[in-house]
Amino acid sequence: MPLVHISLLKGKSREHIRAIADGVDEALREAYRAPPDDRFQLIHQHDREDFIYAPDYLGIHRTEDVVFIHIIAGNWRDTATKKALYKAIADRLHSNPGLRREDVQVIISSNERDEWSFGNGLASYVKDA
Repeated sequence: MPLVHISLLKGKSREHIRAIADGVDEALREAYRAPPDDRFQLIHQHDREDFIYAPDYLGIHRTEDVVFIHIIAGNWRDTATKKALYKAIADRLHSNPGLRREDVQVIISSNERDEWSFGNGLASYVKDA
């Protein structure tokens, strides 16, 4: 169950934002094999003065269309799978809503199976012995 935070500047249309959210979800289902009903996303829109980033870090030029995608997911995926996810997200967001691949920044924070509770006060991914 990935939990996704999508951060961008305020002012984009609902359609633009939904295309980003849908593209990330589709990429997670493709690359991470996330189930179709496993969708948890939080959209964060920021004022320009509260959205600070290095526009040319690592030689990649970013515009004000930059989107930060922070994915919290279990650590049971290998590097090849993570790389496939990065590419799938960039490709999908380039296709719709038309973002430059350079403006798609993805960060994955991994955690253990016992660090998820979907409710009822239970560790949802832990099988009791």
